[in-house]
Amino acid sequence: MSENGLEKEAYVYASNAHRLEAENKILKDTVTQLKGQLDSLRENPLMVCEVKEVFKEDAVIKVPNGNEFLVNLHDGLKGLKAGDTVLVEQRNLNIIRKHVTASKKFDVEKYVIIEKPDLSWKDIGGLKEQIEQVKEVIELPLTRPELFKKVGITPPKGILLYGEPGTGKTLLAKAVASSTDSTFIQLVGSELVQKFIGEGAKLVKDLFQLAREKAPTIIFIDEMDAIAANRIEVGTSGEREVQRTFMQLLAEIDGFDPLDNVKIIGCTNRKDILDAAITRPGRLDRLIEVGLPDKEGVLEILKVHTKKMPLLKIDLEKLSKKLIGLSGAEIKSVCTEAGYYTIRENKSKISLEAFHHAIEKVKNEELDKAHEIMFG
Repeated sequence: MSENGLEKEAYVYASNAHRLEAENKILKDTVTQLKGQLDSLRENPLMVCEVKEVFKEDAVIKVPNGNEFLVNLHDGLKGLKAGDTVLVEQRNLNIIRKHVTASKKFDVEKYVIIEKPDLSWKDIGGLKEQIEQVKEVIELPLTRPELFKKVGITPPKGILLYGEPGTGKTLLAKAVASSTDSTFIQLVGSELVQKFIGEGAKLVKDLFQLAREKAPTIIFIDEMDAIAANRIEVGTSGEREVQRTFMQLLAEIDGFDPLDNVKIIGCTNRKDILDAAITRPGRLDRLIEVGLPDKEGVLEILKVHTKKMPLLKIDLEKLSKKLIGLSGAEIKSVCTEAGYYTIRENKSKISLEAFHHAIEKVKNEELDKAHEIMFG
């Protein structure tokens, strides 16, 4: 090859080298830029989501507001499965990584009332028959389980208290928790339906797990009809969610032994609309009506709420006749209002006049409530 040919070939090689170096620099810059973008995606705040379904190259995730989205899976997420928790980039919902430190347990303690009640049976008036039944079904199996094993019978897993509002259903539940030194866990059915769409069944599952951990435990579900009402058709997503929650509740009730140290007390004002599945044998099959107190019951309740009040000479038996037809909660309100009347009058002892004013006030308030319910 001639000298000119060699020079020409060397020039071509040199040009190609410069071009390759320039391309390499561009590629390095591009890689650096992409790494920067990837690092920015991995930066907080990332969103914690739940994996609902996994397909070959895609997955359905549920974001915190309850919406679900189909997203792509990259190679590093091939072992992902339904129920896993992942960290997701908020803008495009790209899954960054599995959230391996996330607890699968719903933080149920934030959404229920947990307490150790300090309430004696003596603090409840006018419910002698109901107290005896609650003692028999709830207290005795918790305190003397050997009696049931000895005679070969199994007690009910729980009871259903039903009746008008303010008649003492919650008091009965708290009193039996106190008498058995049990943890009292209270959940309101209507709040469960309204607040936990998409999480109701999980909350119920974790609720029972929490009850086992804190046993002996009384689980008190107020407004049971909100989740256990008889439904002919399940149409909307909300109704389907309530049904899932109800089915989980039945599964949890079926899942523990009648002589376990966890008991369930349901409470409702609408027994007539309850699904028969909740009260069938083996579940909450002991139904206890808690109605308005009779004449003797009214007097007992009045004595309970006035025992610490400085009364003038008042015939409580005669006064109690004016309270017939009121619930236990309303009788308590009468006593409270009589106290307020005495304070406003700047007196130190409570008179019969104070009670008359209180009775009139409470009865008028109840009439106003009834009118509002009927006519809006």
